[in-house]
Amino acid sequence: MRTDVTVTSSGFELAGWFYPGPGEGEQPAVLMSHGISAVKEQGLDAFASAFQDAGFAVLVIDYRCLGASSGAPRGRIVPQEQHDDLRAALSWLEERPDVDAGRIGLWGTSFSGGHALYLGALDPRVKVVVAQVPAIDMAASLIALNGLDGFRGVLGMLAADHSARNRGEPGGAIPIVAPAGEPSVLPTEDSYEFFAGPGRAETWLNSTSLESVARAAEYQPAMFIELISPRPLLIQAAASDSLIPVQQVHDAYARAGEPKRLDVHDCGHFEVYPGGPAHAKVVADATAWFATHL
Repeated sequence: MRTDVTVTSSGFELAGWFYPGPGEGEQPAVLMSHGISAVKEQGLDAFASAFQDAGFAVLVIDYRCLGASSGAPRGRIVPQEQHDDLRAALSWLEERPDVDAGRIGLWGTSFSGGHALYLGALDPRVKVVVAQVPAIDMAASLIALNGLDGFRGVLGMLAADHSARNRGEPGGAIPIVAPAGEPSVLPTEDSYEFFAGPGRAETWLNSTSLESVARAAEYQPAMFIELISPRPLLIQAAASDSLIPVQQVHDAYARAGEPKRLDVHDCGHFEVYPGGPAHAKVVADATAWFATHL
């Protein structure tokens, strides 16, 4: 029910899965991508298959430098570059004769949920937005994870790394997750279990550059959330989110225009993925949102 495809973005080859729509002629489509450092093999097939069964063509991509996509250094994660990858994927969908270019929805989760909010506001080709446990304000999330003094320490480390790279020295790297007490980008127990636990994806890399952390720290995905309206916006949040304090979501949602809906599920950040208690509900609700508005 799906085929391996390649999407070209600024010379990079993005590995993707394409799920053709079940009907004939031009079909509405959904573009999907995963969270920070994550790859499509980490649970996205379950979402994409559900959307396909509901009548949508679906494209899932790995960002440049991640997963099966090309690009170096491996593990590089820069929001603006990932935005461009999503824009290239939108163009890829637009050019397909079996896709209705006027009915393309954008689905993102975690870091890419933030991208969905950002591009949903700025790219008119996006007609419907579903943001699952989305990043809202990366600096605020890093402060919540590390404390204010810890965050200032992180900024000092990033400044030193920039100075080293400016001198022509190699930049530093940091694990995405690590055992408790060791430095990492996502220093929570549930992050470690999701990424490094049983069933770890072979194409996932547990490393990113300090430069990537610096670019992420500057990123405010919901800064233009008011501009998504009048396109429909569904945000699916987790009440016990270890990475994105739910109050951030409430504050951003209050700024969004209609039509909009916020669902706060009684679960943690990673419990929306396959095997989690909220998975079936978020899939059903996202599917219904696309079916109603796309």
